Amino acid sequence: MTTRERASQRASQRSATQTMAEVVEEQPQADVEEEEDSFESIEKLTALGVNAGDIKKLQDAGIYTCNGLIMHTRKSLTSIKGLSENKIEKILEAADKLVSIGFVTGNDILNKRKTVVHITTGCQALDELLGGGIETMCITEAFGEFRTGKTQIAHTLCVSTQLPICMGGGNGKVAYIDTEGTFRPDRVIPIAERFGMDPNAVLDNIVYARAFTYEHQYNLLLAIAAKMSEEPFKILIVDSIIALFRVDFSGRGELAERQQKLAQMLSRLIKIAEEFNVAVYVTNQVIADPGGGTFMADPKKPAGGHVLAHAATVRLSLRKGKGEQRICKVFDAPNLPESEAVFQIAAGGIIDCKD
Repeated sequence: MTTRERASQRASQRSATQTMAEVVEEQPQADVEEEEDSFESIEKLTALGVNAGDIKKLQDAGIYTCNGLIMHTRKSLTSIKGLSENKIEKILEAADKLVSIGFVTGNDILNKRKTVVHITTGCQALDELLGGGIETMCITEAFGEFRTGKTQIAHTLCVSTQLPICMGGGNGKVAYIDTEGTFRPDRVIPIAERFGMDPNAVLDNIVYARAFTYEHQYNLLLAIAAKMSEEPFKILIVDSIIALFRVDFSGRGELAERQQKLAQMLSRLIKIAEEFNVAVYVTNQVIADPGGGTFMADPKKPAGGHVLAHAATVRLSLRKGKGEQRICKVFDAPNLPESEAVFQIAAGGIIDCKD
């Protein structure tokens, strides 16, 4: 699909969701093209002498852009059936001509960060806590006990992501991987109505998959990468990231393997986030923390250990407040101070607390 065709598809997506046209300004065409050109399709490698059959093998392995290609090691690439070391070397040399992977200046990174989109959570206080909303190009993890609002935030993001950028949205589609069976399309309907959007159009723009094993969960990431290379997605939601690992691996003897597989999945998630400039929002469970301290009545910590702690860019701790109120604390983030915000769960999703 060409840049012009993808821009046309994005325009059709925009018209389906902009029901409040009187307050929505059209995004400049140059902005659309700039975002589309942020990654190079591996199909362009054919012009540099790479065989079309080898391109197909890379795509079957879940690699669709040159950016994604250079994120893989030679060892992982040579494990793809039909690709020898010589072929891999030729492919990487060709990709190096299209994508720069060397050192750049701080100003270059600053300019690249201007393409980052902040997606509103639907709550102004929570958005301010997050510096504008859920960021693209990184993993945002929300952990907490049951009924603390993790999945409710996910449902709200299913709608707010589809809003135009000028309204705090991402102007893109939603990918939702459900490992616990908690996604409810009927929950999305009142949230869409709150934002003045057509519920049917909103649901049509959510691509959903139910994962049943950690291997299935990983394979779904390969499948969604294929869709993201062709369609304008802006967020990938995984609810929850750890549930299937806790089921499929049991006992201390399997802990090391579990953490290794978890690390591979998280690595795949951050590559997707950076490759396609999408936000990755994952929920996480908590476990008992015997070493949490004697002053805590019921000490808990996020599951996943150091592997998940290092992979998540922004970590949010959620806890229950009074009634439908919930409290979100920035547990860890490279650019946000430790602070808290109070939000409320309503029929229309995540909202600011009423006075």
